[in-house]
Amino acid sequence: MSVETTSLESLGRELGDAIAESPEYEQFEEARQAVENDDEAQAQIEEFEQLRQEFMMARQTGQASQEDVKEVQRAQEKLHRLPVMSEFLEAKSELQGRLEAINRAVSEPLAVDFGGEAGGCCQD
Repeated sequence: MSVETTSLESLGRELGDAIAESPEYEQFEEARQAVENDDEAQAQIEEFEQLRQEFMMARQTGQASQEDVKEVQRAQEKLHRLPVMSEFLEAKSELQGRLEAINRAVSEPLAVDFGGEAGGCCQD
């Protein structure tokens, strides 16, 4: 491995460490843990996922109705109204915004979308 490659990988690790230490990431992790540790949130997540799975199966077989869509939407809205989930979604949004800004900063001198290109293959 060349010195330049090792240096670039080292810079990448430093960037990853800096992101992990950012207030946005720390808030996201705290909010994620709070959701994982909240019994009511976990029960509503499970309920929502079950409804969503049932809807997806019904849609694949052509049996999904508009009422099924509304039922899934109501379950999602109920879940998102939980304070712990609302805080998680806000923290997630803040982290995504920060990561998008970092992606733009890295992508600018490359003339490519670094985040999109780094994670993908064969994009047209």
